[in-house]
Amino acid sequence: MRVLVAGSTGVIGRRLMPLLEAVGHEPIGLSRSGRGPGRTLAADALDRDAVSRAVREAAPDAVVDLLTAIPAATDPKHLARDFALTNRLRTEGTRNLYDAARDAGAERVLAQGLAYAYQPADGLADEDAPLWTEHTPKQFAPVLSALTDLETMTAGADGLVLRFGHLYGPGSAFAPDGSFTAQVRAGKVPAVGGGHAVLSFTHADDAATAIVAALDKDVTGALNIVDDTPVTMADFLTGYARMLGAPAPKRAPAALARLAVGGWGVAFMNRLRGADNTRARLRLDWRPRHPSWTHGIEAGGTGGTARDAA
Repeated sequence: MRVLVAGSTGVIGRRLMPLLEAVGHEPIGLSRSGRGPGRTLAADALDRDAVSRAVREAAPDAVVDLLTAIPAATDPKHLARDFALTNRLRTEGTRNLYDAARDAGAERVLAQGLAYAYQPADGLADEDAPLWTEHTPKQFAPVLSALTDLETMTAGADGLVLRFGHLYGPGSAFAPDGSFTAQVRAGKVPAVGGGHAVLSFTHADDAATAIVAALDKDVTGALNIVDDTPVTMADFLTGYARMLGAPAPKRAPAALARLAVGGWGVAFMNRLRGADNTRARLRLDWRPRHPSWTHGIEAGGTGGTARDAA
């Protein structure tokens, strides 16, 4: 199968391209620069004509939409600003990509979504749980709006959204030289308000294997692609600091921390809901190689250097 990977230079794309080739597919990357692993075509995803030309040249059987432009470090007080380009890529870029894919006769569309955009509630979220549309933190609202548009367009293309959890591995914020790792090492990530958020992680390699598994499955809609071991923010911060040999995280009252990290920063620390991967296991016959974030890191899962995920 000829597979066009839009966003092939990102955290997932760099793991996906060689895996596709290893299992017998013909991967073709798409990036702004035209540089990347394997054969890569150049096109700015926001340039409709350029995308159309590139997709026509690739003539793919399937298209994987991994379009993002997330900065190496983000400021929770200004999340909307930091995600502005990614939001455009998830809306305008995805529209350009899907229109070109349809015109080129592509038969399969897969897209990268988020498994931590669910409405806060008790327990793990399955794919039928509502997204965070009630009392959405102001800084997260445009991110969620773009994700919703992406999912709507993917559904219209009879495609599948793979909702990934907190992404780690080579090139991520959790890599040895990643921004989050640096902050934890410096003791600058306190457990705000108790750190009650529940995190479901996804290693970049597990994201790649899920995409490969989904290519030839007649599955549409959305699936959570996360590990088997959700963890509270407080427990994660404590465990990660210990693994790094960093200072134990301090505690910070939510009211005080709001001045530094804003409403989204406090919500991120306390209100995120973990996700359940049962449906992906059943429908894709997929299993995470790294069942927990500790397993992934101990196996060398954070190796590599931080790169833009565009």
